[in-house]
Amino acid sequence: MIVSNTHTHVSNVPAKERAHSRTYSFVHGNHQANRARLLISCPDQPGIVAHVSQFLYEQGANIVHSNQYSTDPESGLFFMRVEFDIPDLDTHKNTLHNQFQPIAEKFAMDWKLSLANQRKRMAIFVSKEEHCLRELLWQWQNGDLYAEIPVIISNHPIAKKTVESLGVPFFHIPVTRDTKAEAERQQLKILEQYQVDFVVLARYMQILSSNFNQIYKNQIINIHHSFLPAFIGSNPYARAYERGVKLIGATAHYVTENLDEGPIIEQDVQRVTHQYDIEELKRIGAQIERTVLARAVSWHLEDRILIHQNKTIVFE
Repeated sequence: MIVSNTHTHVSNVPAKERAHSRTYSFVHGNHQANRARLLISCPDQPGIVAHVSQFLYEQGANIVHSNQYSTDPESGLFFMRVEFDIPDLDTHKNTLHNQFQPIAEKFAMDWKLSLANQRKRMAIFVSKEEHCLRELLWQWQNGDLYAEIPVIISNHPIAKKTVESLGVPFFHIPVTRDTKAEAERQQLKILEQYQVDFVVLARYMQILSSNFNQIYKNQIINIHHSFLPAFIGSNPYARAYERGVKLIGATAHYVTENLDEGPIIEQDVQRVTHQYDIEELKRIGAQIERTVLARAVSWHLEDRILIHQNKTIVFE
């Protein structure tokens, strides 16, 4: 049984970072203060929705969104996301956990309760190309990504000015074949220091180690500049050009130990013709990449994604 709560850790973070991280939270108003989300996966069987709904009713909750999906009503798995408002949520969250436990055990649920007003702490990794980073920062500034960005890490110094102009700490950690292990050690130490909940690879052109993936299992989102599973690995636009494709795209996915084969969160494509050269493909692709990644990050922040084997269930 997996029981977890999405916490926003701020107590040990320097006051400067805490104050700055609140700067762009104005879009989410007071209506979020008493809103929670319940995510459930379990073997499908009769009575799940009824028991969950009855439980929330007895707690005085008002359900505002409810989505469910079954892989097979007879012998499959059942997935559910419920968003609800409940008075004085902060004082009752532990009670909700304890009182929901018998229902979770009855239906053999893996479940998570998260609070909508507790922002996840997102670290961004980037290399030389800034388009995905800039899109995330713009949406964050605009209040469309309800998150804290306590730190940004890069193996190149190019994004330093962009990042520090917003008051976000920036760490330049060069990576070579010989220094990769030490670089990751430094990165993980920084992520721990800033109490990061999840990592976004915004065109970070390095392969993370198995150890890194295990520490942040299902908490690393990558953007791949190809419509996976086509053109896995490096230089996908050059290979797409050589193949004469008529569609190019981008894929946001969770990172696993298998390169570019993790659970896919979001994809998009655009039509191209034989007239486009590699540079034009890259330019068009960059536009797709940044929007696809931003959507995937938004859904992760809003607890809209459940992972089943190597697939995702993404609730609207």
